[in-house]
Amino acid sequence: MSLAAIAAAAIAIGVSMSFFNAAGQLPGVDRADAVPVDDGETGEISLTEPISPFDDAHVAVARLDPALREAVQSAASDAAADGVELLLTSGWRSADYQAMLLRDAVDEYGSESAAREFVSTPEGSRHVSGEAVDIARVDPALWLEQYGSAYGLCRVYANESWHFELATTPGTECPPMLADASEAG
Repeated sequence: MSLAAIAAAAIAIGVSMSFFNAAGQLPGVDRADAVPVDDGETGEISLTEPISPFDDAHVAVARLDPALREAVQSAASDAAADGVELLLTSGWRSADYQAMLLRDAVDEYGSESAAREFVSTPEGSRHVSGEAVDIARVDPALWLEQYGSAYGLCRVYANESWHFELATTPGTECPPMLADASEAG
């Protein structure tokens, strides 16, 4: 079944499109043709095997902006105290890996403009600059959306419930969300 058919069925039964990942796939579904999971250089994290934000040996965490890494780790510690485990499905990504994600999204959606709603260019991606993380699973993402501003972490895109950036001063309100990644430039 194509992604479009799955999305249409999901909409028909009232499931939000925000459950789809940055490549437009359902979280937890690995693509058979994807590049091998993290070769140490791409920053790829398997959707079925998210990693701890404390896994500093993984390039996706190690190459995060230090302030973002510290904020995510602090939030993860406090979430754990609430019984919520924050895990990452994405952090830093190489420009080549980001370009592959965009190419795959163009193939899936049929045009770059449609793909850009979910996947930024390597030049515009906050993942490539180490300034964004994607949170695994709905409940931890909801926890971070509710409490993230205390750490400066904000959900940035209305159509991506998993994507967070250091977007405010800790303890202040998050800025209004953009509709999707195409508005980020």
